[in-house]
Amino acid sequence: MDLGTQLDIILVKPGSQKQIYGDLSAFALTGIEQPLWSALLAAQLRGQGYSVRLLDAEAEQLSYADTARVMAEAKARLSCVVVSGTNPSASTMNMLGAEHILAAFAELSPEAPTLIMGLHPSALPQRTLAESGARFVCKGEGFYTLPALIDALKAGAVDFPIPGLLYMDQGRVVDNAAAPMFKDLDALPMPAWDLLPMERYRAHNWHCFGHITERQPYAVIYTSLGCPYSCSFCCINTLYGQRGIRYRSLESVVAEIDLLVERWGIRNIKILDEMFALDEKRVVRLCEMLIARGHDLNIWAYARVNTVTEPMLAKMRAAGIRWLAYGFESASERVLKDVSKGYHMDQVAQVVDWTRKHGIHICANYIFGLPEDDFDSMNQTLAFMIEMNAEWANIYSTMAYPGSRLYAEAVQAKLPLPESWVGFSQYSADCLPLPTKYLSGGQVLAFRDYAFEAYFRNPRYLDMLARTFGRETSDHILAMSAHRLRRNFATY
Repeated sequence: MDLGTQLDIILVKPGSQKQIYGDLSAFALTGIEQPLWSALLAAQLRGQGYSVRLLDAEAEQLSYADTARVMAEAKARLSCVVVSGTNPSASTMNMLGAEHILAAFAELSPEAPTLIMGLHPSALPQRTLAESGARFVCKGEGFYTLPALIDALKAGAVDFPIPGLLYMDQGRVVDNAAAPMFKDLDALPMPAWDLLPMERYRAHNWHCFGHITERQPYAVIYTSLGCPYSCSFCCINTLYGQRGIRYRSLESVVAEIDLLVERWGIRNIKILDEMFALDEKRVVRLCEMLIARGHDLNIWAYARVNTVTEPMLAKMRAAGIRWLAYGFESASERVLKDVSKGYHMDQVAQVVDWTRKHGIHICANYIFGLPEDDFDSMNQTLAFMIEMNAEWANIYSTMAYPGSRLYAEAVQAKLPLPESWVGFSQYSADCLPLPTKYLSGGQVLAFRDYAFEAYFRNPRYLDMLARTFGRETSDHILAMSAHRLRRNFATY
């Protein structure tokens, strides 16, 4: 191929549905979300004149071998695997797929330069370099690192003094300084959605309660990046290099929603900001702009108990925000304080009342097995869950994700961690939660699975679903909860 027409970069999202979700992957219960970070990088690189291809192996349902084959056929100057999802837990568990793809690609194209990047590689860059098989590792966002690396490869460079880049040179690790954070989000183009198979993405089942068969089309958007808080179990800011939040202009956000609606007919949308409901004035203004558009939207977003306000909620429902996901985590004040959650249980009832008053459904997030959890506190949380009876609950066990304070503490204390990266998936057979001060990881996992069944098969919950969304939705949940997760009982 003539160098003048060679593809500059292919950005690959690894697909690992079966390994990550176990048997659930066969029942289409999970959402499939666009690889936002890859789409942002693709848009920026394309805007700078580079030729770019996006490959979403998950959405395309490609095997590891087929993904590698497509990469080899692309003959790009740089083949980049991006293992950042749209939440903190979505990177580490995708490392297995990333490593398999890189290994298969190396057999087909042994001389081709490869790079791996994302949240997990940013958290463990040297280990990722040693284990992944990639020639380069990018720490951080990549907006400055990738174009500099492509230029260096075009020039035939053998040294790469590029901020944010790690690589091996004659048996030694070259670990360059971190790249600066990209501060002006409005200077980034809109994500390159046109390079993705937009018809293949689908919303989570609960997002479409009441119209459960209408989960497509679907899209994710962001209005901000980062989080100013420091919960010990969260790793999200590892990708950015520091704690904090950056905002897009509301005009650019609304323009993107207009495009998604008008070009692809999308009404199911996730706002993936870690801290969407933070700035009351900003949220209210965005909602007013969406109301003026008149789109018939079904949006969900994250909210925080101690930052959401009633004026926000009063505007959200009219703007199409029909679901808010709250990180309640635990019903124990002792447990919450230990992980720096930053709110008190007496605030929860008020926020729940406000949310329901304004016709917004609640996705309640709970985590069993936080460091101070024992059986009493976990039973306290379970009782709280059942009493609240939120329309949906994400029920997790505590995982020490690389990049979080919990991970650093677990490594220092030599606590048991999963033997493989897929063991960090909540739903895999090899899932191994972090032990608490009082319970083993296996005990936590067993309680989590018990709590899941207790919640979703509770007649009071099922009756509420039938009354709120119709019998089809409650029947769907009964069928969903009948599929028990396979667990490796050696971990219990």
